[in-house]
Amino acid sequence: MTSVEHARESLEHVEHAAAHPSDGHARQAALLIGVLAAALALAEMQEKQAQNAYLANHVSVSDTWAFYQAKTIRANVYAEAAVILQSLPDAGSEEAKKRIEAANAEAARLKSEPGREGAKELAERAKSLEEARDHFLHRYHRFELVNGGLQIAIVLASVSVVTRMRSFALVAAVLGGLSALAGLGTAFDAF
Repeated sequence: MTSVEHARESLEHVEHAAAHPSDGHARQAALLIGVLAAALALAEMQEKQAQNAYLANHVSVSDTWAFYQAKTIRANVYAEAAVILQSLPDAGSEEAKKRIEAANAEAARLKSEPGREGAKELAERAKSLEEARDHFLHRYHRFELVNGGLQIAIVLASVSVVTRMRSFALVAAVLGGLSALAGLGTAFDAF
């Protein structure tokens, strides 16, 4: 059930409570349901934001590791070219020495290029992107739990209206409050 459906259901409960003004518990429960539905809508927005950030970081991680692999392969090709050039009969000639030096220099540049995008630097960047990706994945999972708690609280509050048992509303308020606090804590956690 989406947050819009929860909000509509909450409004129906509020209308029902307004139609039956003698039932104070129903009005209080309807108000509780409305507040819980609003908290659920906000938590779902945060969950989607965390999911989108996770996916964006995951794509960046994949791209960076692919670039790292391409650089590593190119570096290995140049290093092997230097080895092959050294094994040729004319390896002692000036032209061959220049080619061997150029191949070794290019292999070294591809492996590490401080301030640029050598394989070493790409690996470091990919690892930091992995940390960011994992942070957003954990954040997404925490919001899933918050949303589940709020949904259960809404159901319990609705049950309290039908059964006229205030204990369900109390449990719903406590569970909803704890879930909302967990959502706030997750929303404002430091990266």
